[in-house]
Amino acid sequence: MSGRTQPTTSALAQPLRAPSLGRAALYLGLFVLGALVGVAGALVQPGWFPGGLLLALAAEAGLCVGAGRAVGRRGGAVAPAAGWALAVVLLTTSRPEGDFLFAAGSGSYLFLLGGIAAAVMCATLAPVRQPDGDAVRLGK
Repeated sequence: MSGRTQPTTSALAQPLRAPSLGRAALYLGLFVLGALVGVAGALVQPGWFPGGLLLALAAEAGLCVGAGRAVGRRGGAVAPAAGWALAVVLLTTSRPEGDFLFAAGSGSYLFLLGGIAAAVMCATLAPVRQPDGDAVRLGK
């Protein structure tokens, strides 16, 4: 033996594993919380048009950023964003009776497109999984 140790592989090179039961429950809770924020935002934004729209978008962005930082992974930001998107998409459909929640106005479109943009930005800015070890470049 030459006294050299085998190089350990990076955590990024490891295959993906299913999340633990606790983490899966956390993601499910964040998904439901994101759906609740989406429903609340859909109800608030037409009521107080400029302020309600900003409040609804700020609530979604705050939830996604906060969840991403609290969990420490990108999945923490993606779970509430997915819940928000699912709830809002389901609320855009009209019912057989002709009822609908979103009117064909600029406020509704700004809520939909602004919420999607906020979700994408928050999920992009969320922390990603980093390899363990020294704080040096991976190439060394």
